[in-house]
Amino acid sequence: MVVFLCLILSHPPKGQTVSSMRNYFPLLLMFAVVAVIVGAIVFLSTLLGPSKRGKVKDSPFECGFQPFQLPTDRFYIRFYLIAMLFILFDIEVVFLFPWAVVFKTLSWSGFWSILIFIFVLGAGYVYAWRKGAFQWE
Repeated sequence: MVVFLCLILSHPPKGQTVSSMRNYFPLLLMFAVVAVIVGAIVFLSTLLGPSKRGKVKDSPFECGFQPFQLPTDRFYIRFYLIAMLFILFDIEVVFLFPWAVVFKTLSWSGFWSILIFIFVLGAGYVYAWRKGAFQWE
């Protein structure tokens, strides 16, 4: 991380000065601090954590109930379908927030592009609804 920082500060991209690259120092410092904290937590958990293995500790745990299938069994395809639909509509919301923040500064092209984006995702939602993807059996 320090080497990366030194390279950035000593060789800035064309058109940028060293002083403008120093604006990235707090960001790189934050990444370094986070990396050190994560490394320390992982190291301390392996060093100080309990290491006794046993039948109960190694058995699969499923919400307080005995597992009803082996861990090696396959999941139903509906589980993956619901997971993909969740990710799809979660990404829709992620793209709508920045658009809503800059809505007043966008031109008509920004409005029509997000309208097309919502229409395509809405068509996918209607298709999944008609196919019964949201019915959990």
